Amino acid sequence: MTRLLYFSREYTVHDHRFLNTLVKSNYQIFYLCLERKQHVLEERDLPDGVEKIDWAGGRRPFRWIHFPGLLADIQRVLDRVKPSLVLAGPLQTAALLVALSGYQPLISMSWGYDLLIDSERSSFWRWATRYVLSKSAAMLGDCDTIRKKAISYGMADERIVTFPWGIDLQQFSPNNTKPERETFALLSTRSWESIYGVDVLAQAFALAACQQPCLRLTMLGNGSMKNRVLQIFKKAGVLDLVDFPGQISQIDLPCFYQKAALYICASHSDGTSISLLEALASGCPVIVSDIPGNREWITPGVNGWLFPDGDAQAMAQLILHAFENRQKLAEMSISARCVAEQRADWNRNFPQIFKLFQIVL
Repeated sequence: MTRLLYFSREYTVHDHRFLNTLVKSNYQIFYLCLERKQHVLEERDLPDGVEKIDWAGGRRPFRWIHFPGLLADIQRVLDRVKPSLVLAGPLQTAALLVALSGYQPLISMSWGYDLLIDSERSSFWRWATRYVLSKSAAMLGDCDTIRKKAISYGMADERIVTFPWGIDLQQFSPNNTKPERETFALLSTRSWESIYGVDVLAQAFALAACQQPCLRLTMLGNGSMKNRVLQIFKKAGVLDLVDFPGQISQIDLPCFYQKAALYICASHSDGTSISLLEALASGCPVIVSDIPGNREWITPGVNGWLFPDGDAQAMAQLILHAFENRQKLAEMSISARCVAEQRADWNRNFPQIFKLFQIVL
């Protein structure tokens, strides 16, 4: 039986879904986790049939001081498991450990930020990116932006597979019986971190809500920018127009999309955003930053709108524009769902991965 080792940064909902699909194949699946942070990103246990490897990593936040010990132990793990194939990412951490061990074949998996942001941090990060790609039999990326970036670091185009993730179209689907409401509901689902521009989003909502008091915002999750975000709302006097449900389970998440008139996100960097795909599949038009990853999914005025990255004023104007033209949102909802059905179906996209495995093996 083919033995596949899946190595990722920390256990997330995306890892759960990936593993849940892999374990249904004829492969024997092993799972390796690089780090564990205080916050839990995925509450569900590993899928039945996945064997989690106990090793030096996966017990605490990753620090570079731990790297030599992790490298020694990854070599021990590979000698014991003897995988037929390793699928590892992000590039400069998990995949780098495998590449430095000399193991082959390695399929590196970009998580977006590793190529779009981390690769430009310093000469070391640039070296690590080039080294991993040079040692990879193939690379998985979630959009053309990632493909082009990998090519710029020396990866051969024919060894890159663009896999736009995708979502469960049955779990995330439109609610065609939305009741008429006196308020206009906006939804944010990203973590409260600077990379996702939550301060820009907060400023934009504050500007728009001061002009249109019918607006309401639901911000899921939490993060390190909590104090900054709350300060923006308080200063503008719109805190009572914002709801903070906290961390939401995957079971409850679809209901939030279905209740929203608009999904909004001010992320400064993204490949193919899973949250964006969830919104589109739920028939929720979007207002998102005009960055390459988002451009691949959004046609302005058809299934959403794009605003210049970091421009809170422009985002606020689009929120008000959407409110003033809310009678058109039903048509845009249909377009959003169509895009998801055509390009974001997990069950249709995932078989590409197995084809890649067969080619590499």
